[in-house]
Amino acid sequence: MQPVKIVRVLGRMNIGGPAVHAVLLTHELSNKDFQSILVTGTIGQSEGNMLYLASRLGVNPVVIPELGREISLADDLVALWKLYRLLAKERPDIVHTHTAKAGTLGRIAALLARVRIRIHTFHGHVFHGYFGPVTTRLFIAIEQVLACFTTRIVAISQGQLADLSGRYRIAAPGKFRIIPIGLDLDPLLRISEGQPDRGALNHNRDVVIGFVGRLVPIKNPNLALQVFERLIVGHPGRDRYRLFVAGDGELRSGLEQCAKQAGIDQQVVFAGWQDDLSRVYPRFALVLLTSTNEGTPVALIEAMAAARPFVAARVGGVADLMVGAEQVVCGSGGRPLFSLFANGALASPGDVEGLTAAVEHLLAHPAQMADMGLAGRRFVRDRFSKQRLVADTMALYRECLEEQASPDVQAGRRPSLAGRPSSGRKVGA
Repeated sequence: MQPVKIVRVLGRMNIGGPAVHAVLLTHELSNKDFQSILVTGTIGQSEGNMLYLASRLGVNPVVIPELGREISLADDLVALWKLYRLLAKERPDIVHTHTAKAGTLGRIAALLARVRIRIHTFHGHVFHGYFGPVTTRLFIAIEQVLACFTTRIVAISQGQLADLSGRYRIAAPGKFRIIPIGLDLDPLLRISEGQPDRGALNHNRDVVIGFVGRLVPIKNPNLALQVFERLIVGHPGRDRYRLFVAGDGELRSGLEQCAKQAGIDQQVVFAGWQDDLSRVYPRFALVLLTSTNEGTPVALIEAMAAARPFVAARVGGVADLMVGAEQVVCGSGGRPLFSLFANGALASPGDVEGLTAAVEHLLAHPAQMADMGLAGRRFVRDRFSKQRLVADTMALYRECLEEQASPDVQAGRRPSLAGRPSSGRKVGA
């Protein structure tokens, strides 16, 4: 039996959930039953690089330099040609694409190379918060066409599935499968529960709010600064508060200038990319997420694994991470400000007043924050583990292999995830 050969195509290895997801799957599905090849493009100048994770796990990606973040007709055509040549040479059983551009070019190349099983995972989508209405409608139309030639489409949450199938009508619900992201959470699960390690910043009385993510428009870090400024301005204990920003990106210099102009630059730490987040999350009292769009935010999963509560904007798949009944908290005028759950709080996107009120509420109730941290840890421990991710993905591949069984298999031999009847060629020939 030959192993099932999978070519996984990822747009670029920038820091974030898609890169972690793709590297873990490539590593875990490289054994006697599978041969996995990871193909990726190049990152932007201001983006952090996750090649360190690939190197640590022994994954050596095939890099196509023309497969970059920006849209370029010349580069995209070259990338398409190189992808086609690679697939024609490798003759994989499955092409599995991740992220928007890789999904477009990878599926077209797979179709041209006559790869029978074509799978695409939406880690988020670009249909809200990225482009104007005309460009957005074009991208929706492209995805609708591509869906006709895709064996299965993977959504990473129930909320994302509702968006993709219901709101944007990318494909019928039957073509989708939900596979939540999976991470190596063990280092975070070992972080002690209870009070944060405030001594880590050499200020024994610090209250540290964490922001973890790319400093790009879709993450809306400017709003995090506004929330922090509103939280501490006029507060008698303002010197105790810190905003710790673990991340980098194109907006960093502007954010640093904004913090200086607001007079809070001494209390905002721009720490850049952090390779070992198990040393970062213990510092936080809570985590703040202010994005305008999300798939399933890795920062919130990590925060929960570290037993930290969070305050987040109610966008994308964030609501799918909430535990327990919703308790709406209103302001003095009766306007709903935020909602409390067993593991954190949500406010409307862009609502600086609501987000600030939620942060203030949690910081004023440390026992409730501790309970939230424990509830979050229980929620993510198994649901977002790498073991569950691999098991779900294997089940999806089994389903597709059975549907696309070769004539020999249809004649009497059931398909197996462990392999298919030998075609006489060597793997990788």
